[in-house]
Amino acid sequence: MIRPILTSQFSHMISKHITALHPPKLKSLPHKSSAISFLSRKLNSTTSNPPSSLGGLLDEIPLNAEYFNYPRLTARQSALRITPPRESQMLVRDFIDDSLYNPNYGYFSKQAMIFSPQNDFDFNGIKDNLEFMNLVGSKYQEFENGFELKDKKAAKQIWHTSTELFKPWYGYAFAKYIVTEYKLNGNPQHDLIIYELGAGNGTLMLNILDYIQKFEPAIYKKTKYRIVEISIKLAERQRQIQDFRKVTNVHNCIEIINKNIFDWDEPVNEPCFFLACEVLDNFAHDVIRYEFMTEKPMQGVVVTNEKGEYEEIYEPVNDPLITRYLTLRNKTTYKTPALQRRFYRKMRNKLPLAPNLTQSEFIPTKMLLFLDVLKDYFPQHRLVISDFYKLPDSIQGVDAPVVQTRYQNAMVPCSTYMVHPGWFDIFFPTNFELLKDIYQLVCRSSRAESEKVKVLQQKEFLKRYAELARTQTKSGENPILMYYENVKFLLS
Repeated sequence: MIRPILTSQFSHMISKHITALHPPKLKSLPHKSSAISFLSRKLNSTTSNPPSSLGGLLDEIPLNAEYFNYPRLTARQSALRITPPRESQMLVRDFIDDSLYNPNYGYFSKQAMIFSPQNDFDFNGIKDNLEFMNLVGSKYQEFENGFELKDKKAAKQIWHTSTELFKPWYGYAFAKYIVTEYKLNGNPQHDLIIYELGAGNGTLMLNILDYIQKFEPAIYKKTKYRIVEISIKLAERQRQIQDFRKVTNVHNCIEIINKNIFDWDEPVNEPCFFLACEVLDNFAHDVIRYEFMTEKPMQGVVVTNEKGEYEEIYEPVNDPLITRYLTLRNKTTYKTPALQRRFYRKMRNKLPLAPNLTQSEFIPTKMLLFLDVLKDYFPQHRLVISDFYKLPDSIQGVDAPVVQTRYQNAMVPCSTYMVHPGWFDIFFPTNFELLKDIYQLVCRSSRAESEKVKVLQQKEFLKRYAELARTQTKSGENPILMYYENVKFLLS
């Protein structure tokens, strides 16, 4: 039996419906059928009061034996529900996936909004970066004021992205890269086919097609643009944007496919570009911890009791997807920070109240499924990924996500992913160097193909392909190079 230590800190409540707890309490508990150790983190998804004392050690909370009788649900099974499940177990990736993508109560089905200025910024007419920031703030406030009163009271989450703030120039950079790579094949006879996953407002799509239509009309005639969008709301918005453009700018080469990419079952054998921009950050992850001394991995499970309270327990890794990801990762040079300082852990284990498990580590198992789809159904794809490689205000753990909601016009960060489904954005950083290694193992078997996979900082990508003179202010500052410095690209 591994000796436990119990620690606790508590954050303030953000509303009577939302309660978040800081780092979990650790405890050693017996499994129903064998003596193994668990870590538990408990969260009340309804109203609760913080404890009277915030310091010191907490008493152990015994694991409810009824938990072992709860069914183990997947996100696919819970997608049929209209309310979050209770008296159930879910792997962490299924719990997060359900919170974000459930068609009835998930975050993307009801809370997601993307900030898009009505008019493009005239950067050459803006004094400096400070004035640009003020203009963005003003337009953001106008956008938010446009909500109905009932929307303002809800926890509406509003994103702002490089695509929207720097349109059309950010999208033009993508288009220039795509056209350049397309031409490198010696003026190919095949069509230019572009797939985009999770296109948001459709702005990137429109900017890319505008560029190709304006500067590469011959290629434009051979261009087909297909959006794969899981969100019915965003798919409909994309159709509306296309329909309301002036007739001279309507792109009839667009197809919007309202389908979950993980359900894709149609082979696309033609060469194509596949874009995934700020998409991987919302792919659900699993959580593992390692036994403190044996370093044996344990997989996280979220248990929801009859009151809607969440508890995180750990069991030996037995999920095939988690096992496969860890096996692939072991073929790379990656070393998890969770298992560093082995000598310290050895000495710490000799002291009273030594922890039984290491810190949490979030692993991108849904990302691995995405790579499987690319390998199996898009064998001639060229991948373009852009996303965050680091994030501020993340919860505790290796590669841990940011969990936040918007309440009364203020952004409220949380300290756990176990929050009421549908009200919170949960987004993760991407380890691009590790992603590159995993991608090569899954999708690029030959050495020649692997050498073509590159990871770039966003600034480096934009310096190569963006029209930087168009986003420069009067002071010489260039906001497109100054913002989103925590973004990287993977290009294959």
